[in-house]
Amino acid sequence: MSQFLTTAEAARHVRLSKATMERLRVKGGGPDFLNPVPGRVLYDVVDLDAWMWSRRRQSTSETKAA
Repeated sequence: MSQFLTTAEAARHVRLSKATMERLRVKGGGPDFLNPVPGRVLYDVVDLDAWMWSRRRQSTSETKAA
């Protein structure tokens, strides 16, 4: 069963600021999110974890996961 988090909770989960999560949501490149009703944004923990793993690198010179 999925667990849904608010932006602030999701930010804590991935150890980013709430502002960074909001910026990623606007500009793209962040984790998938749900917008069930206007003004309400939720993140699925499974999506947050998948996004974090997709950002995994072996060196700082990598731009995409190996």
